[in-house]
Amino acid sequence: MVTVDWYFDFISPFSYLQAELLARDPLPAPLSCKPVLFAGLLQHWGQLGPAEIVPKRLFTLRYCLWRAHRLGIPMRMPPAHPFNPLRLLRLAIALGSDFTACLAIFRFVFQEGRSADDEAAWRELAAAVRADDADQRIAHPDVKEELRRNGEEAIARGVFGVPMLAVGDELFWGADATDMCRDFLRGDAVFSDPEMMRAGMLPASAQRRR
Repeated sequence: MVTVDWYFDFISPFSYLQAELLARDPLPAPLSCKPVLFAGLLQHWGQLGPAEIVPKRLFTLRYCLWRAHRLGIPMRMPPAHPFNPLRLLRLAIALGSDFTACLAIFRFVFQEGRSADDEAAWRELAAAVRADDADQRIAHPDVKEELRRNGEEAIARGVFGVPMLAVGDELFWGADATDMCRDFLRGDAVFSDPEMMRAGMLPASAQRRR
């Protein structure tokens, strides 16, 4: 059976929504969690993140709240956004990138609306995921190295944003693509449709000058 690699960053509200969707209805294949630094992907591909364009940032946060409401997913924004997610990413890796632990971290940020910069909140999160020695664990060189490797692996596979589900060479970007990945895993005929195949090789006839 194939494994689905899930690339995400705790800074991403869309990643939170996908985490809840995956918890509600798991994919029909094993899931391997791959925490990555979204900022590193943006830097590599020369993109601005949604939070770096002010009108887009405000719309995105409101859209995610609306989408969560429609999906019946509890959601509360953290004290500020964007924020530095490194502490949370390293904690996930220190916990073996376990889905249950990652979900608990996502809920800390986007369900409880809390911040890892708040030392009291951080200690409560560490206790909740049974990592009372969290500060020591996230400082370990192996944890930092794994986060770096995850980012390099993601870029090598063409991952350009989060959340991203990857099945071999197939990439499914965004919480809204969760069902697309599900259909692919189930062998939906649309993925071998000639027009789908053509779309995957379609040339560009114009390019915006940078």
